[in-house]
Amino acid sequence: MKDASPQTIYLKDYTPFGFRIDEVALTFRLDPSATRVISRIAFRPNPEAQDRRFFLHGEKLKLISASIDGQPVAPDVTDEGLTCEVPDTPFVWEAEVEIDPQANTALEGLYMSNGMYCTQCEAEGFRKITYYPDRPDVLAPFDVRIEGEEKVLLSNGNPGAQGDGFAEWHDPWPKPAYLFALVAGDLVNHPGHFTTRSGKPVELNVWVRPGDENKCAFAMESLIKSMKWDEEVYGREYDLDIFNIVAVDDFNMGAMENKGLNIFNSAAVLANPATSTDMNFERIEAIIAHEYFHNWTGNRITCRDWFQLCLKEGLTVFRDSEFTADMRSAAVKRISDVIALRARQFREDNGPLAHPVRPESFVEINNFYTATVYEKGAELIGMLKTLVGDEGYAKALDLYFERHDGDAATIEDWLAVFEEATGRDLTQFMRWYTDAGTPRLKVTDDYADGTYTLHFEQSTPPTPGQTDKPPRVIPIAVGLLGPNGDEVLETQVLEMTETKQSFSFEGLGAKPVPSVLRGFSAPVIVERETDNAERAFLLAHDTDPFNKWEAGRDLARDGLLAMLRDGAQPDDLYLDAVQAMLRDDSLDPAFRWLALGLPSQDDLAQALYDGGTTPDPQAIWEALETLKHARAEAMQDLAPKLYAQYQVTEPYQPNAEQSGARALANGALGLITRLDGGAQAQAQYDAADNMTQQLAAFSCLLQAGKGDAATQAFYDQWRHDRLVIDKWFSLQVVNAAPEDAADVAERLTGHPDFSMKNPNRFRATLGALAMNAVGFHHASGKGYRVLADWLIKLDPLNPQTTARMCSAFETWRRYDADRQAKIAAELDRILAVEGLSRDTTEMVSRIRGA
Repeated sequence: MKDASPQTIYLKDYTPFGFRIDEVALTFRLDPSATRVISRIAFRPNPEAQDRRFFLHGEKLKLISASIDGQPVAPDVTDEGLTCEVPDTPFVWEAEVEIDPQANTALEGLYMSNGMYCTQCEAEGFRKITYYPDRPDVLAPFDVRIEGEEKVLLSNGNPGAQGDGFAEWHDPWPKPAYLFALVAGDLVNHPGHFTTRSGKPVELNVWVRPGDENKCAFAMESLIKSMKWDEEVYGREYDLDIFNIVAVDDFNMGAMENKGLNIFNSAAVLANPATSTDMNFERIEAIIAHEYFHNWTGNRITCRDWFQLCLKEGLTVFRDSEFTADMRSAAVKRISDVIALRARQFREDNGPLAHPVRPESFVEINNFYTATVYEKGAELIGMLKTLVGDEGYAKALDLYFERHDGDAATIEDWLAVFEEATGRDLTQFMRWYTDAGTPRLKVTDDYADGTYTLHFEQSTPPTPGQTDKPPRVIPIAVGLLGPNGDEVLETQVLEMTETKQSFSFEGLGAKPVPSVLRGFSAPVIVERETDNAERAFLLAHDTDPFNKWEAGRDLARDGLLAMLRDGAQPDDLYLDAVQAMLRDDSLDPAFRWLALGLPSQDDLAQALYDGGTTPDPQAIWEALETLKHARAEAMQDLAPKLYAQYQVTEPYQPNAEQSGARALANGALGLITRLDGGAQAQAQYDAADNMTQQLAAFSCLLQAGKGDAATQAFYDQWRHDRLVIDKWFSLQVVNAAPEDAADVAERLTGHPDFSMKNPNRFRATLGALAMNAVGFHHASGKGYRVLADWLIKLDPLNPQTTARMCSAFETWRRYDADRQAKIAAELDRILAVEGLSRDTTEMVSRIRGA
């Protein structure tokens, strides 16, 4: 039965657990449907706690026996856990439970994936393994013994005794239960090694299913690069004798940073040129780095409670972004990060799911693994570094690691080390963590007698539960360009702290052109009246790569909005400016490929809505199609030249140089396809010797309506590779015509290779429908119905994936009354389902609102 009033958890109610744990010993006797877990836990009273009630979380556990100091006890057991009378002195708790991994389709706790035992314990999965205080502020060293017939038996920490049918593991570093991991199955390893800068040898392994051995080398290379980078940039060495990564097919997340045993979604670790695109390689490199960096920012220092999730995730996302910037192109990485932030986090901030980077309350913590916590959390770290400088940042991080190693820390702890290390008062900066919403930064200017003045005014719209938004500290990176395009003021960081503030620059010979918010120095929306001539000027002359790209994007956006609002034709100024940029061989090909991109359908819908116009998804799609065709015609001579110029003839490497060249060439192929009907795309498809080229050509053929033969050929070629077939499912839905998208998705759910139990396949099909904005929002309401049907089917099996995919409906109030009525009916239909999970109930209720 569905809980009609699920419990809300509040940050203000935090109290420490009544007991501390000195050691944990776990024995697993594996069986697909009847695994026995025997726990032996040494507790002692916590002198800092007032509440000494002994409560252990536990869900879907069959208690076989329990004892305290060897004496049997009969605890009070509920669906949420157990309570028991315990001594007011140190004691040993022992329990034996039985669990059913095979029936665990939610993929939380211990479950089966294609015959392999696997765990996922973040955030609250450990309570489905045994009775335990499943909260991040309870840390303990773990000893684990695994008994089973499986070939490979893995857990956290360093290996101990091993023999026929058993393996023991010892993790000496105290950790919370969410970092526990166990994997057992028929696996093969791709080995590697690393020697830390202090001379400590570390054994490395990437464990995969037999047959995937040829897809591990890049992951191993990425791991070694990450370990070396963390030593060089942050001074952090690895601290165990072994580091294991395991690829798992059925996994709700991208990967998990369990201490010494990282578990990865297969899509985030397996790669080779034949089956993976350049973007796949870059994503894998970043995720490997992210999970490894958690060893210090998340594991050695964890979060006190789940409200502090951004403490580990925001910092680690920032670190992995720094890493990618160093490994590849800093400018391209920054632009890519902002594109993603605006697409996901700005949208979140602007709707019913808006919440602070550090929320004040939640019903289901799994629903707060969001772009706000991760991506916006990382932006806050970047702002902090900008405000205190590189030296201050390094000093504060050293103090953070020194002071809080082994701690479960808070955002207050994090900011306190910066205040101590740099002498700054960060009270106002704290508002970035506590206040939801994206600030609007209104910019005006004036010039007189050689003095140029920029005027700023900040405001943040109301968000659910928060109406008052006092001013925040905003670092605004600014440069000034002279009339001839020369830089008359190099980048300066202006520190805005008031609602209204002005900054003047003297001694200028003429009114300059401002380049505001260089490098996207703060996650804000800039509102400034300007014209396309100035945007074209900045696109041609700005020395800041981000603002150079932003100028081209704004040119395209302004022209598209004029087409939508006024029926204008594609803007010649944009067409000329983007051609000039594409011809500039001094620019990174990857940057030029990004500059070729256009605002998304969702971005344009939000811009119309903010301007008081009800967006029409079909009209937005048609305007984009018109501009794309006009651009193809304007570049019909340039596109073939770019396509030829940037063909890579050397053996395939997924490095930045080759990836950028392929990206620009494939961007040119998209232009060519609009005029030649797919002839060049078919030629590339037939000749492709890597997945980047093959998939780009396949996508072009689908967009041109010439993809039938390629669709069958692609499936026949790759039908035995599950990750490639995910791409096959996704591309067909994403590239479907507006009137066909829902039907294509529904048809593919009937394909023999579709499985709703596999999160990757479900997202590749139904998630792709939500990504096809015009198809999802088709006036018939088919898209809404199909997605809702499948979310209702999935919820009993996997509430976590279901709840996250409900966010497809979050922008529903921006559309016309008919679409709103159709979406509201689907949301109500989901909420009316008997036994709906807590995860999905919370998410849909927040989206539906009043």
